[in-house]
Amino acid sequence: MSADMRTEDYPEEIDEQLTGFDSSVSSIKTMLEQLMAMPRNDLLQQLDPLDRAKLDLMSAYTLNSLFWMYLVTQGVNPREHGIKQELERIRTYMNRVKEITDKKKASRLDKGAATRFLRNALYDPAEKDSKKKAASKKTADAAPDTPQMKRPKRS
Repeated sequence: MSADMRTEDYPEEIDEQLTGFDSSVSSIKTMLEQLMAMPRNDLLQQLDPLDRAKLDLMSAYTLNSLFWMYLVTQGVNPREHGIKQELERIRTYMNRVKEITDKKKASRLDKGAATRFLRNALYDPAEKDSKKKAASKKTADAAPDTPQMKRPKRS
């Protein structure tokens, strides 16, 4: 078919949108072929539990979204259909998985390292010298003026 023939079948205003839709459907088809090439059990065994949850949620959301589109093409208002609640439920679980993923990525605070970092960052050599002088002065003040006698050795 030529490009002129295509624009005669539908209004020109939606040509760009239909081209984008066609490319999206083609990319989805390619992804699904890759996903379907491997048995699901084999695929799930290769994934950790969090990735399994992501895959299951993505599959459920995709199928429900396609059903939403089907309802629209049939003239049914999907906002009044039960599919809306199902999509919201799946989104809730997707947000939970995202929170778990974010917690895993969050850095942990090493309190010992942070303490050493701050102590060294705030280090003042003059302050250390003054502390040493104060400590030696205290020991000097505590020493009595009279010399203490040594105890005699026992034999």
